[in-house]
Amino acid sequence: MPYMAINLGGVAVGVAVILVFLIRWWFAEKHRPGGLVPFVLSLLYGMLASLAAIGSVSALGVAAWTAVWTANVSGYTALVWGVGGTAPDVTRSQQLVLTAGGYVIVLLLSAVLFALWKWAPRVPNWKLFLGAFAGAAVALSGNVAGVAAIPLGSTVNLLGTGFTAAFG
Repeated sequence: MPYMAINLGGVAVGVAVILVFLIRWWFAEKHRPGGLVPFVLSLLYGMLASLAAIGSVSALGVAAWTAVWTANVSGYTALVWGVGGTAPDVTRSQQLVLTAGGYVIVLLLSAVLFALWKWAPRVPNWKLFLGAFAGAAVALSGNVAGVAAIPLGSTVNLLGTGFTAAFG
């Protein structure tokens, strides 16, 4: 799996998805807090997936790579051909480091997201998809990756430590 960088257009697409969702949530969903939960959780999952798996030869790595590639191409097109701007590379240089238990938690979260997608009729699938897509798109940018990697990685690693202590 090749190294993946995020360009400014890709990050802009991720932020655009977040902004459009927030506007829809405010006006169409009457800013009920429960309407945010699926999107925000899948946004965090998408960030975690990109930070943890991009560049790895795995199903999650391929999914994250595909999301970032899609965001890059559409964002580049929108910035360069749409508004006449540029789309420089804004990638953070390091990948998130997870422990073995941390990767177990990522696997469990992947299973939960899949189960919600498949069997939770009151959770709109588009919220799960767009949240994960936007999270993957913004996660690799220098500022977001720096801010998100520490709490996401630490939390997942801590949960993973608990999991391995209980079952390992």
